[in-house]
Amino acid sequence: MAFFGLFKSKKDKEKSKKFKLGLHKTREGAFKTLKEILNENTKINDDLFDQLEEIFIAADIGVDTVIKFIEDLKDEVNHKKITDPILLQEMIMDKMFEIYLKGEIVNANLNLHDGLNVLLFVGVNGVGKTTSIAKIASKLKSEGKKVLLAAGDTFRAGAIEQLTEWSRRIGVEIVTKPAGSDPSSVIFDAIKKAQAENYDVLLCDTAGRLQNKVNLMNELAKIKRVIEKEAPGEPTETLLVIDATTGQNGMVQAKAFSECTSVSGIILTKLDGTAKGGIVLAIRNEMGIPIKFVGLGEKVDDLEIFDIENYLYGLFADFFN
Repeated sequence: MAFFGLFKSKKDKEKSKKFKLGLHKTREGAFKTLKEILNENTKINDDLFDQLEEIFIAADIGVDTVIKFIEDLKDEVNHKKITDPILLQEMIMDKMFEIYLKGEIVNANLNLHDGLNVLLFVGVNGVGKTTSIAKIASKLKSEGKKVLLAAGDTFRAGAIEQLTEWSRRIGVEIVTKPAGSDPSSVIFDAIKKAQAENYDVLLCDTAGRLQNKVNLMNELAKIKRVIEKEAPGEPTETLLVIDATTGQNGMVQAKAFSECTSVSGIILTKLDGTAKGGIVLAIRNEMGIPIKFVGLGEKVDDLEIFDIENYLYGLFADFFN
């Protein structure tokens, strides 16, 4: 396709294979129908565009995003006088590419610098936040970083124990306090330890009680004030964790947390477990926030840095057969 580069290295090929395997449910769902209608239709008309609209909405690309997407597609078809539905395939892929990039260079890597980096993780309970923290901690440790965890979710039953167990398994230190403690005090202690012992990265868990947004907003604001006071210029990243299987409810969460704190990136877990992988485009288009990581499996190394080319390859891999 127009934007795909050649996968030259073994690492590139392995990553593209992971995205292909991880997106098989979406590919076997809505995008299987897409392939069928493009092959079966003999002309481009309003009925075809209506079918495309239904497919993209079913894939959770989002109603507002889909309406604009279809309008732009129609304009390009008319401008180029395209009549063969098969030619829509590459146009659709290129349009999705454009929706994600928005004319920008989107950096999915963590923006780490010299000295202490504080990464703040937010998200509702049950989305895989604690596991994502552990997977990123493991990745950073493998890259030679000195990593510290802070168990700032002091309200959810078992949250402290879960993160503590992860810290033991991946071999990194953790700062904890008893359940019910003030979360900001945990973050304060963790920052002091990180500074005194020259840690490169501090990963901070937080509570995810979205049902009481006022309390959540106040709590996150307090944590952020502590971070900014004790480690000026931090947090380096505020990462919102969303469960891809929740579909448009994930968009609701993204909007709610964006009102509470400045989200710099999204971690989209369980992308391999949903047939609605189009949520990636909805989040980027409607929120303007880049996807930093996607969960493509259960293993500790199955949290992948997001890559738009590999993502689209994963969605459209069957078109190349």
